[in-house]
Amino acid sequence: MAGTSRGRRVTSGDVAREAGVSRATVSYVLNDTPHQKIAEATRRRVWEAAARLGYAPSAAARTLRTGRSDIVLGLLPDWPIQHVLGRLIQQLTNAFAEHEFTFLVHSAAHPARPLREIWRALTPAAVLALNEFPESEADAMRAAGIEVVMTMHGAVGRDLRSPLVAEEPIGALQARHLVPAHRRIGYAYPDIARLDVLAQPRLAGVRQVCDEHGLPEPDVRTVPLEMNGAVDAVKGWLAADPPVTGICAFNDDVAMAVLMALQSLGLRAPHDLAVIGVDDIPTSALLRPSLTTVVRDTDAIARGLARRIVDALDHQATPAALVEAELRVQARDSA
Repeated sequence: MAGTSRGRRVTSGDVAREAGVSRATVSYVLNDTPHQKIAEATRRRVWEAAARLGYAPSAAARTLRTGRSDIVLGLLPDWPIQHVLGRLIQQLTNAFAEHEFTFLVHSAAHPARPLREIWRALTPAAVLALNEFPESEADAMRAAGIEVVMTMHGAVGRDLRSPLVAEEPIGALQARHLVPAHRRIGYAYPDIARLDVLAQPRLAGVRQVCDEHGLPEPDVRTVPLEMNGAVDAVKGWLAADPPVTGICAFNDDVAMAVLMALQSLGLRAPHDLAVIGVDDIPTSALLRPSLTTVVRDTDAIARGLARRIVDALDHQATPAALVEAELRVQARDSA
């Protein structure tokens, strides 16, 4: 193209020269400014010029024009990014896009840049954290003009509800599926301490149901994703007095470790030990025996979280209730 240097960012002035119009006209057309009488042929010429030159308005310019950024910064804790978390990120991306926001993700996994450097560089409209982070960081964000700071699990700051998404109902549904046929229930706990924020409330849900049905406290054992540790946990459950006959696992990965340990001992679910997981990951249906699991509508969670963020940005009152999502048991062979 004429008039630009190699490697220089294309500007609205370049588009104006290419289309033979003023920069104001380019701004009106590309921003779809209301109440501007611009001929359709002129609009088409501007859009074609912008496409030829690869013009994209800068985030800073868009912020000045609209009064806020269109970025929602998602903060991921140092969790394993596997099927379920990856699916939720994609669903959040789609949900925010429906409101014309861009969802950008930053992981806290080492050696990521410090969080403060990220939000200062992006100046997002809002921050959505999957886990709690220091109140001082939330205060610094608000002082810098980021009005909305929310978290799915755990509290951030003085004025935020905790949490937005509940985990207790997952454990409760697992236990309710088992209690009709099992008088002693175990809980397969993950061996990653960073997941306590999810595992502890799920375990609390199991404990609540056991108490409601007059059953003993669940027998909690850590199950690593390796054979020897999983075998030790299974042996412990079977040797308990009375023996554990049903297992609520933190998620499908942990449940699969329990199933593999049973097989290595020459045992089988559900005859020797019934097992129920969480998440319904694709491989859960392929196991033999196939894995019974709890399914959560994560798309509904993503849409609910996006709606909360957008309403808060628009200064609309948001309900105090949790973001709800349907839970159901996908019954298969293991329980």
